[in-house]
Amino acid sequence: MSHALELISALPLGTRVVIRYRIDGGTTDALGDLTGRDPLHCTVATRSGDVVVKYDDVYLAKVVPPPPPRRERRTQS
Repeated sequence: MSHALELISALPLGTRVVIRYRIDGGTTDALGDLTGRDPLHCTVATRSGDVVVKYDDVYLAKVVPPPPPRRERRTQS
């Protein structure tokens, strides 16, 4: 088992992660909260929706800090 898969299987659900995985033509990242695991896949809740990643496609994984607080909108005067 790769280090990335060991990390994913050991983390508690709700941990913020980034997972780099293979797609046709290269790789892409899923950044968000780890919300699910089963024997073949994991699910990451990203800002644009849930991403289901097959373990066979995982290249790298790591824990990331919480997002910075949103800044207030600047008003023009």
